[in-house]
Amino acid sequence: MRRSWALRQRVSEARFPGRRWLVAGLGNHGMPGTRHSVGMAVLGQIARRLGVAESWARDSRCAADLALAPFGDAQLVLLRPRRLMNVNGRSVAQAAELFGLAAEEIYLVHDELDKPLGKLALKLGGSARGHNGVRSCISCLNSSAMPRLRVGIGRPTHPSMIEAHVLGRFSPEEQELLSPLLDQAADLLLDHIRARSQEPPVGL
Repeated sequence: MRRSWALRQRVSEARFPGRRWLVAGLGNHGMPGTRHSVGMAVLGQIARRLGVAESWARDSRCAADLALAPFGDAQLVLLRPRRLMNVNGRSVAQAAELFGLAAEEIYLVHDELDKPLGKLALKLGGSARGHNGVRSCISCLNSSAMPRLRVGIGRPTHPSMIEAHVLGRFSPEEQELLSPLLDQAADLLLDHIRARSQEPPVGL
């Protein structure tokens, strides 16, 4: 309770003087460790990297766990929705309104069936490509401009196996690939945000 109150106090302060970015790890609340929630695992790695792994606080205004992390002259708002994947966009949009952020300032981190485990790709906006969490974000934000970090989980051989695959946990063999993958994902995302933070904001 005290941590949530402290976070609300910080959120209610005047707008951060530097650049601020929202990074949302998409997934199913209450189902950590599954392939579909690998975006949340990446966020956990970023939080550890930035020294805020113990700073997560629940914020009822956006039904999410939030952690605020300094990043050079910028600030990252790390967000893990406390909702199911198909309605993650509600949490992301509510947090965007809370922090006064545009779609271009929001990063989505999510699983990607069409890439094998161990592969990453940074996509700058565009369609949801069949991902329900991304589709929810596009609908709730009324924009498709959000950059996305797509984390490969591989596609099963038969379409009927997709639901069990994405909701299942990584195998022991996959776990060996997962640890370095989370590091690589954090590197890729933070490098991109660092470069963008050095650019002048649009409109200035």
